[in-house]
Amino acid sequence: MNNFSNETIDTTQLPKFEEVQFSILDSDYWKVTVLNVFVFFLIIGLGLAVLLFFNRGLLIFVVGISAAYFVFLFLVLLLSRISFKKKGFAFRTHDVLFRHGIVATNTIVIPYNRVQHVALHEGLVSRYFGLAKIEVFTAGGSSSDIEIPGIKKEQAENIKQLLMGKIQKQL
Repeated sequence: MNNFSNETIDTTQLPKFEEVQFSILDSDYWKVTVLNVFVFFLIIGLGLAVLLFFNRGLLIFVVGISAAYFVFLFLVLLLSRISFKKKGFAFRTHDVLFRHGIVATNTIVIPYNRVQHVALHEGLVSRYFGLAKIEVFTAGGSSSDIEIPGIKKEQAENIKQLLMGKIQKQL
């Protein structure tokens, strides 16, 4: 039988992902986010207007409903902006990193040997701004998959080719 070895690793000498320089999302992605929020709130606002039109008893609450509507819109935009500012991604020699969060910042590190599939998506509004989203599927199931939005389409295609090349090397 071979000699078994199980040496202790000095964790202070491990590379720190916190020191990685993250790429930020394209500034046009903020415009996409704002447009999506406004379309959503436009639909909600029209629904509320129809509800108030057909239910005259609620007219006494118009000021309160309107105030709540605009406060909620403001909060959604504020949280979306904070989320936009915290998102970032990086590609290293052996892994891909994605950082996100609003209150707490989460960083997901996926080794290339766990990547099984890569997809590139363009939404209607994103396509107008020339943006795409990279989706990285892993062997760990949907909870370990990542989506990196707000990347210029050309850069997203290059990233997809890089990841597909890493997948091919593993086979």
